[in-house]
Amino acid sequence: MAEDTGNLQQAPRHSVGFPDSRGRFGPELPAVYQAWGDITEWVAEQAPSILADDSFPIDRTLLRAPSPAPRQVFAVGLNYHAHATESGFESPTHLPPIFTKYVSSFSGPDTDVPIPAGGNVDWEVELVAVIGRETTNIDEADAWSHVAGLTAGQDISERISQLRGPAPQFGLGKSFAGFSPQGPWLVTPDEFTDPDDLELGCTIDGEEVQKGRTRDLIFPVSTLIATLSRNVTLYPGDVIFTGTPAGVGVGREPQRFLQADEKLDSWIEGIGQLHQRFVTDHPEAK
Repeated sequence: MAEDTGNLQQAPRHSVGFPDSRGRFGPELPAVYQAWGDITEWVAEQAPSILADDSFPIDRTLLRAPSPAPRQVFAVGLNYHAHATESGFESPTHLPPIFTKYVSSFSGPDTDVPIPAGGNVDWEVELVAVIGRETTNIDEADAWSHVAGLTAGQDISERISQLRGPAPQFGLGKSFAGFSPQGPWLVTPDEFTDPDDLELGCTIDGEEVQKGRTRDLIFPVSTLIATLSRNVTLYPGDVIFTGTPAGVGVGREPQRFLQADEKLDSWIEGIGQLHQRFVTDHPEAK
């Protein structure tokens, strides 16, 4: 599990945040992604002088999703063999299920999440990739050069809304308020020894419920980006939830779902932790 030191964190060297850029970048994050090439060049040039001290205290309560207003959000289903099995499906061979999560569900790393009345709320820790430049019809070998960075995410899911027929409503069931926490940092791919092999997992009130490695993705980040780019144009700041390993509540026997006052802690190696506390959202409790 990644180290957590409370509300004051040490930011990785190439996390989003550009002190002393004299207004050149930002302040709104969507504009930052439009200039991602210039930003990485500026960091390389200025880091030795401006960023000599490469870490500084940050109040986590002020953090939001690293890309808070993407044009497009893609989420990938059944992208680990063991998760496909626990979900009762065969592993995909050509293209995994692709759906969306709506931006109104985005939040930062430390949040309270309301549980919808009558819902079965589940957890899904995921590696999240953010696109750094416009991407159309590229090869896998070139895909990582189109990634601005990686962050941690939870694809929180309300299973009744998601699976109710006659056709499933994945986007709606996974997009209640607070159902897409992300962070705490956006870390550039060069910061990792191997960005294709990161440990990820989560606990509920300290009990480990998921643990895996991204090397076990059926369709790794590069394949996902190349495949998507052959169907759609990816834009700077677009967000891709890459899939979850085994251990979700709906796949357990008996099934288990999140309850009010439970705490979900999630982590990805080299990125950091998310902390979600679940609260009652029943009208009679307000």
